Amino acid sequence: MERWRDRTRSGRRVMPGQHTSGPAPVPAEPGGPRYVADYLERLGVGDPGGPSRSGLFALHRAHVERVPYEVLEIQLGRPTTADPRDAAGQVLKGRGGYCVQLNGAFSTLLAALGYDVTWHRAGVHASRKLPPVGPAEPAPHLVLTVSVEGESWMVDVGLGDGLHEPLPLRPGEYRQGPFAFRLGPSEFGPGCWRFEHDPGGAIAGLDFSTAPAGPADFAEWHPYLATDPESRLVRTVAVMRRDATSVDSLTGCMLRHTGDSGGTTRELGTSEEWYGALAEVFGLPLADVGPQERTALWAKVRGAHEAWLDARARRSAARA
Repeated sequence: MERWRDRTRSGRRVMPGQHTSGPAPVPAEPGGPRYVADYLERLGVGDPGGPSRSGLFALHRAHVERVPYEVLEIQLGRPTTADPRDAAGQVLKGRGGYCVQLNGAFSTLLAALGYDVTWHRAGVHASRKLPPVGPAEPAPHLVLTVSVEGESWMVDVGLGDGLHEPLPLRPGEYRQGPFAFRLGPSEFGPGCWRFEHDPGGAIAGLDFSTAPAGPADFAEWHPYLATDPESRLVRTVAVMRRDATSVDSLTGCMLRHTGDSGGTTRELGTSEEWYGALAEVFGLPLADVGPQERTALWAKVRGAHEAWLDARARRSAARA
């Protein structure tokens, strides 16, 4: 792999964040000018001016390109929260987070810049083999809507391989890079929307309510998501980041790249390859993770991968 550096890859401008060791800095004043300047620097965005459609799109693109979806703090067994200020501190440190953390952090930046931002509960429809999940169900996803220039937009920087740019909050089909999305009415009621992901995406879709939500709707479920063995965030390491034309994802030991012309998949068989991919593909050198933690994390990831390979082989043998 190429060394991690300021470069352009697959149409995406890739730059390192502010990588430091030690605890994540928690912004003392989420709406203050220093906080905004630091966040914009992390995103590589200059002064976006007052709220505007073009400014919102530029911020959204920069966030999904530079701030990965990742659950590594959870996999390391470190204490985490769903507090948007804590999540923003992780972002400023050069890290990412899972859906609630990423969208919560982004909402603080948008609000500080003067945008009209609203939080909403969403149910994650993980697979088309399963029924959809309503927004009132446990462990909700966080979706944002933003009203600007007379129109409302679905904003979500926490789906990993989801939106590259906001979607207008009206029924329609939308193409973004290798994926086609659909937005329309939800089966969960007149106050809900259905976001349909591309068949090649990590999830089937989301159903989200237009009713406003708040941090408490998500904080109560964070302990389960971050610590329970049945939680999807605990069971599997997942890291994702996208740009205008492609998506990179790491699930366990499988590194995938999906673009307009197709995709590639590679198994990472050594810790050097695995940590190298985190640093070079996703901008996560994990400078604050010491040798013992690295060894333990790799053993955990590889063990889960071997168990997955074994289960897959047994299923194939049963079908034969």
